[in-house]
Amino acid sequence: MEQRHLGRTGLRVSRIGLGTLTWGRDTDEHDAADLLKTFWEAGGTLIDSADVYGDGEAEYLLGRLIEGLVPRRDLVISTKAGSVPDPDIRVDGSRGHLLAALDASLARLGTDYVDLWHIHAYDPYTPLEETLHALDLAVSSGRARYAGVSNFCGWQLAKAATWQLAAPGTRTRLAGTQLEYSLLQRGVEREVLPAALDLGIGLLPSSPLGRGVLTGKYRNATPADSRGASEHLAPFVEPYLDDTAGRIVDAVTTAADGLAVTPLQVALAWVRDRPGVAAPIVGARNAQQLTAALSVEALSLPDEICRALDDVSAPVHRYPDHDWSML
Repeated sequence: MEQRHLGRTGLRVSRIGLGTLTWGRDTDEHDAADLLKTFWEAGGTLIDSADVYGDGEAEYLLGRLIEGLVPRRDLVISTKAGSVPDPDIRVDGSRGHLLAALDASLARLGTDYVDLWHIHAYDPYTPLEETLHALDLAVSSGRARYAGVSNFCGWQLAKAATWQLAAPGTRTRLAGTQLEYSLLQRGVEREVLPAALDLGIGLLPSSPLGRGVLTGKYRNATPADSRGASEHLAPFVEPYLDDTAGRIVDAVTTAADGLAVTPLQVALAWVRDRPGVAAPIVGARNAQQLTAALSVEALSLPDEICRALDDVSAPVHRYPDHDWSML
């Protein structure tokens, strides 16, 4: 699998990443082992997790599989901290919480360091410089090799990245940012992606298949074994089952038929090759699904197909997203 640099850093990652959101809850150890082995054998390196995935079970499960199944040196392990499973707090970006969470992640993963450590979300109640100082301490102590943020909007990302760049050699530059991005969710193109491109930050799209909807499996009904039928994930899928999404899925299906490939391959190739994207993060339920996603490696969409998909899924950009003179 092709490797790409993450932003303006020396860190190289496979251009498709493997997500572990459901590990330890909907994905058991046997299926997780099959997924990891399939991914590694295809040349994949980037494994994405978080301390709250499966209430910590995702990291624990990944840690059990490392070395016994796949050598640690062959993986780029990414995890996150900052989300709190509390309906009243939800995010804690304090330095104390973040560093304690990192230590707990390392213990569950059974490793001395993670390759990439993200702040999971912006905390409006903690000074941003305190939150970012945790990244600096993690990297300077060797517990993290690179740092990033997740779910930051445009101004938050720009402020954080600029603060880090203001003291080179002392503060750790942001390598990556992770947000949802697909043909069904192009909101990052308004401000986040332009900021990331300007500041040299690589984008790691989550839910690149529109929470599974872009595969076309929900066109006629909700399959009984799908996430849309899952008690935990049905509310996650439901927002993308409206008429607007249906028109985009129809266009993806038409493109796939014309290219003699699958809708999954078309949707994943589109987001993988967008400007600024380093590696979409794919969350597969089993090895068969993952193999289908990894088959996109040989596919590059023709320009005319990309333009057609861009048009049918185009988000509304008005002032001030566009230069006022163009309005």
